Amino acid sequence: MRSLLLLAALTIAAPAFAQEKNEAGARAAVNHYLAGHATGSPDEFRAAFHSKAMLYWNRDGAFAERTSADYIAGASGKPAPDEAQRRRSIESLDVTGNAAMAKVVLDYPSVKFTDYLSLVKADGEWRIVNKIFNVERKTP
Repeated sequence: MRSLLLLAALTIAAPAFAQEKNEAGARAAVNHYLAGHATGSPDEFRAAFHSKAMLYWNRDGAFAERTSADYIAGASGKPAPDEAQRRRSIESLDVTGNAAMAKVVLDYPSVKFTDYLSLVKADGEWRIVNKIFNVERKTP
């Protein structure tokens, strides 16, 4: 009877443990993305993005796109001069199996970005595969 109860408990706990592990992995990828913004480190962005990831947004009413490689190439390698005034947060993270969606807010002195990041776990690694975002300019 004890064996049966133990087996039942493990059967119930295993999916929850796997979900927690997947959420931690997806969150780690998003945290690399946030660290890339904080430090300007291309290595942090490389740890966050899949090599085939794309970025999409609206630029002056027109659809715009950029590869993650181009995005990473623009990393300065150092924090922004106003880094102390910048705030970043993960507003939500929804994980289902090997797919996830994160909403991230980058609140800077002159602009607020709202990013929606699609993530996929492939080959044992979580990576951002798609980023869409909104830009909200702040008035001085």
